[in-house]
Amino acid sequence: MVTSEFQRARRPEHKEQRREAILAAARRLATRDGVRVVSLGDIAAEVGVHKSALLRYFETREEIYLRLTAECWAEWAGALRAELPAAESAPAAVAAVITRTLVERPLFCDLLTHAPLSLERHVSMESVRAYKVGAIERVNEISGLLGDALPGLGVDGGRKAVTAVTAFAATLWQVSHPPETLAAFYAEEPEFGHSVLDFAARLEELTAAVLAGLVQG
Repeated sequence: MVTSEFQRARRPEHKEQRREAILAAARRLATRDGVRVVSLGDIAAEVGVHKSALLRYFETREEIYLRLTAECWAEWAGALRAELPAAESAPAAVAAVITRTLVERPLFCDLLTHAPLSLERHVSMESVRAYKVGAIERVNEISGLLGDALPGLGVDGGRKAVTAVTAFAATLWQVSHPPETLAAFYAEEPEFGHSVLDFAARLEELTAAVLAGLVQG
């Protein structure tokens, strides 16, 4: 239990350490259980404090996960920056890199669904502004990386690709990772199991098709 030390944080660096501890706990829980089921109380218990202590550092549970979404955007951009220059300049090859870097980031795929549906809707204007500015910077960076990786795509085509790919990832992740009750239903009624898609295979297929279409168009 770290309650007393947590509550006594006064120096800026100590407060930042507390924020990072909260974010790390929220990341662990959401990666294990899924974003939708993690409550503020769950995060507080994981850190070892009462949930009121968390509200000294974040205004809501949604702000915590919006911060993590911003971090995930930056991490994905970094992965693409490292891997795309070595990829063959072909839609299929670039799609393989995009897919691999998203499969390696399951929390990001989950957050891509929740950010527009709930996280952005339950925070202050200041928080949503900070998130949007950072996310748009990452989108612009990734658009440029894709434009460089595929001649003929350009930054505008790259931006369209990012929009499509993240929409695919958000939807396909939820469909391919059903909640416990739905998974049990599919197990009992296998004829409905076709609804559970192979996330990586379908994402790569759709991403390659979009990239090819944008390059040719």
